Amino acid sequence: MPRWVLPIAAALVLGAPASAHAATIQISMENLLISPAEATAKVGDTVELINRDIFAHTATARNGDFDVAMPPKKTVTFVLKKAGTIDYYCRFHPNMKATLTVAP
Repeated sequence: MPRWVLPIAAALVLGAPASAHAATIQISMENLLISPAEATAKVGDTVELINRDIFAHTATARNGDFDVAMPPKKTVTFVLKKAGTIDYYCRFHPNMKATLTVAP
């Protein structure tokens, strides 16, 4: 093997640009409010739902994309699988509403 092959191969591997990392989107539920009420994310991002209240909540997508139960004072995570605009609410407290826009 020529002496120049190994350094070039190493440079290609080590110098390759890193792939984009998924982000974590934090959404909290506190005092019967979802914050932020409008959030944006990308497919592959993780949503971290933080229930800061002393009672249970859900994050229930109106289109059926997700239905997550959150016990009091707990955090739940899930990964976004598809793009779209998702309106969601708490089944126990229907006035708690928010929108998540997921880009490809």
